[in-house]
Amino acid sequence: MSFVVGLTGGIGSGKSTVADLFALRGAAVVDTDTIAHELTGPQGAAIGAISAAFGEAMLRADGGLDRPAMRRLVFSDPLAKTRLEAILHPLIRQRSDACCAAAATAPYVLLVVPLLVESGSYRGCVDRVLVVDCDEAVQLARVMARNGLSVSAVKSIMATQASRVGRRAAADDLVINDDGLETLVPQVEGLHQRYLEMAGGKLHAGH
Repeated sequence: MSFVVGLTGGIGSGKSTVADLFALRGAAVVDTDTIAHELTGPQGAAIGAISAAFGEAMLRADGGLDRPAMRRLVFSDPLAKTRLEAILHPLIRQRSDACCAAAATAPYVLLVVPLLVESGSYRGCVDRVLVVDCDEAVQLARVMARNGLSVSAVKSIMATQASRVGRRAAADDLVINDDGLETLVPQVEGLHQRYLEMAGGKLHAGH
């Protein structure tokens, strides 16, 4: 059984950057966002159920999910959000569990779950929760620059996520990402060494 670290953080916190740094050190990265994109791409495993539930108007010409249209719908209709999650979440969980199990040759697995704190269900399948944390003003600036969204649009997304206080309270470990790579690298390196030790201890205990 692999040692699994659940990586999470708010939008714009820098989860992908941190995950890449761990991958460079040999961790196997399983990203639930990437899995969700695969499931909702053309011929994706979730497309049939999404089309049945929401109609073909929610699909692009290539058969993949029209993500902007779906985003508008779920932000305006909580019931639609619940229906979409009921389709996607079990499939994402099944695929991520399989990917974690397949990563047995890696020293440990980094399972990237943007809504890990909000979902609750992932907490029981990870050995540690690692939160990427940054100042909310930094989050806003990053997402506006990256996605071209307005301040109000970014704030509305942040409002649907766990609070910064809530994420920090759920964390076993924290990476502070306010100041760029030069401060990130030593934090990741220190945690990597700790996770190697913990993973070795879990493996030994399993035998």
